[in-house]
Amino acid sequence: MSRTTGTSTDSRTALRVCPLCEATCGLTLTIEGTRVTGARGDREDVFSRGFVCPKGAAFGELDGDPDRLRVPLVRRDGVLREAGWDEAFDAVAAGLRPVAERYGPHSVGVVLGNPNVHTVAGGLYPPLLVGALGTRSVFTASTLDQMPKHVSSGLLFGDANAIPVPDLDRTDHLLLIGANPLESNGSLCTAPDFPGRLRALRARGGTLTVVDPRRTRTARLADRHVAVRPGTDALLLAAVARTLLAEGLADPAHLVPHLQGLDDLPSALAEFTPEAVARACDVDAGTVRALARELAAAPTAAVYGRIGSCTVPHGTLASWLVDVLNVLTGNLDRPGGALFPLAATAVPRPGGPGRGFDLGRWHSRVSRHPEAKGELPTAALAEEIDTAGGEGAPVRALVCVAANPVLSAPDGLRLDKALGSLDFMVCVDPYLNETSRHADVVLPPPPPAQSPHFDFAFNTLAVRNQVRYTRAAVPLEPGRRAETEILARLVLAAGGRHGADPGAVDTAVVERTLRKAVGDPHSPVHGCDPRDLAAALTGADGPERRLDLMLRLGPYGDGFGARPDGLTLERLLAAPHGIDLGPLRPRLPQPLRTRSGRIELLPGPIAADLPRLRAALRERPAGLVLVGRRHLRSNNSWMHNVPALTGGSNRCTLHLHPDDAARLGVADGAPVRIKGAGGEVTAPAEVTDTVRRGVVSLPHGWGHDRPGTRTRHAAADPGANVNQLLDGRLLDPLSGTAVLNGVPVTVTPAGTPS
Repeated sequence: MSRTTGTSTDSRTALRVCPLCEATCGLTLTIEGTRVTGARGDREDVFSRGFVCPKGAAFGELDGDPDRLRVPLVRRDGVLREAGWDEAFDAVAAGLRPVAERYGPHSVGVVLGNPNVHTVAGGLYPPLLVGALGTRSVFTASTLDQMPKHVSSGLLFGDANAIPVPDLDRTDHLLLIGANPLESNGSLCTAPDFPGRLRALRARGGTLTVVDPRRTRTARLADRHVAVRPGTDALLLAAVARTLLAEGLADPAHLVPHLQGLDDLPSALAEFTPEAVARACDVDAGTVRALARELAAAPTAAVYGRIGSCTVPHGTLASWLVDVLNVLTGNLDRPGGALFPLAATAVPRPGGPGRGFDLGRWHSRVSRHPEAKGELPTAALAEEIDTAGGEGAPVRALVCVAANPVLSAPDGLRLDKALGSLDFMVCVDPYLNETSRHADVVLPPPPPAQSPHFDFAFNTLAVRNQVRYTRAAVPLEPGRRAETEILARLVLAAGGRHGADPGAVDTAVVERTLRKAVGDPHSPVHGCDPRDLAAALTGADGPERRLDLMLRLGPYGDGFGARPDGLTLERLLAAPHGIDLGPLRPRLPQPLRTRSGRIELLPGPIAADLPRLRAALRERPAGLVLVGRRHLRSNNSWMHNVPALTGGSNRCTLHLHPDDAARLGVADGAPVRIKGAGGEVTAPAEVTDTVRRGVVSLPHGWGHDRPGTRTRHAAADPGANVNQLLDGRLLDPLSGTAVLNGVPVTVTPAGTPS
């Protein structure tokens, strides 16, 4: 809850959970009037204990960015002009429904961006929006990031959201692959002060191993840094797993009763010997064996892979092998290993066989890409708009929520043009950016200080079970609308109920949830009257009532009085620094939802994709390959308009090794032309031995040079859009995730003819 101190109405402090990255640190904001003038770490926060990074420290500058939109924009006579909220939603209703009625529901696409998982509204309403539209044309940032982990978890455990996280505070050995948490603050592993936790691991005598083609800040902290060739992560992990099996080092121990397919792994991985993968990975066989033996010998260990191992041709196989290694060493579901968090809003359920996880329940219209977790590849969005033919109509209208795919997806030039051809487009976005400039209606949410915060997604990935909620630190400015109201009204407009009370959306969810709960024999409210339960809910508005409902029915909840000491919204509001729910604990078989009720170690889609990985043993692209990189002061394109978060090391430069620079005739600081299958860009060279030979690195989220945007600081130093080097054809086939790392490119001095 937001808490204020001090007697002056002009200066006070308020608590806030930071929404700017996955670390979810607690902040203490200094507020003068309605303006946030400072931010520091909340030392009493039960999870972050005072830690803050540069993004959190810049909260006030981001919150008060003068380029943030304050009122809706509606396109009139081809020009976006300021409008009232009623006029804007009238335009939304008039634009969306006719398209769906004329061309069918799948002609209306939905694009969800990364910031959705950082807001209360983004956690509650997007599924309702998709359901109201009845569309299968759903595209999200997941297929540009972590979808391989969802798919591998779905296949292994039967639940795409059952993602084990490393037990950072108790492990003896941590193997990181494709992750740089000293810059990213962690991802799919919510851990405030990730750097401090890694240093604590080293201080207690533990071992940190980092596999990365760059000598990142995290790699410099490690006991062992393995500079793998980009895109070969799955080969390396397969060889480590094969070594464990071949040398008799595998010991699943307590996991054996929960496993299916363990006996099939040796033959499936037989070809991936350390010698066989050495040339493809540029990692000698002795190092591969050492990685396996060190994992097996550690008292406890955890393997953790992230975006560098996801956005590659074998991203799902790499994600699968991360958990195979955790299983083979007996470290899955074990303190000090990798465990399943239990969030306060999780739905309790007994272990046992479930419905399982299926891929390809439908396919994209043009290239027939299979659906994964209800989504189609964002890399296919442009062709789904601009290509006629195939089954059904192209996407003719788009609802874009907190997303900027023109910069985040491959071949932004093609997508830029495709967006301009739509019949209708509505964006929920605080900025007029490279994507929202095409919209017919832009609906701006308020700045974060004027919004509540609860981490629906990240608490399911946290390295310690805890729960925190902060109300808005600053009242809504006159003329603004809460983001929850904006999305609720969007749900109504999409479903043909324009003009209805937006509170009706939350009321319907509460009624539906309670009807299901009272009919569930495992629920603490089984057999109760749902009307009585609804009347008992507390909260200042519909979203808070929904949160109260989720907390009460959750694993720590009071069950509407069934557990008198259990969690409710009122109890959470009375704990302004949060409630600690304890360390992660073993939970098997409860998280499993496979049809067998066991961990299915070699599921069919994985087995079917292994021949493609075997073929990669013989592949070794000539020339340079490209990888991305992350800066501590950045979280994708939406932070580049904040002066405090740009400059210094956060610049759009091309890193290349001194030997490659000398061979190519490139001088440090000179402009270079980078060319890939999707096009070419120009950026300054930064010669550094932090990248290995044969690898170049360009950061993500830049390219703010298009006309019609209103992000003045970003436009003054636009950088180059790395994703323009990609044409969108390279995907991990199981997850539909775009291949963003290990991509062949050519680099020449900018003065050299292309």
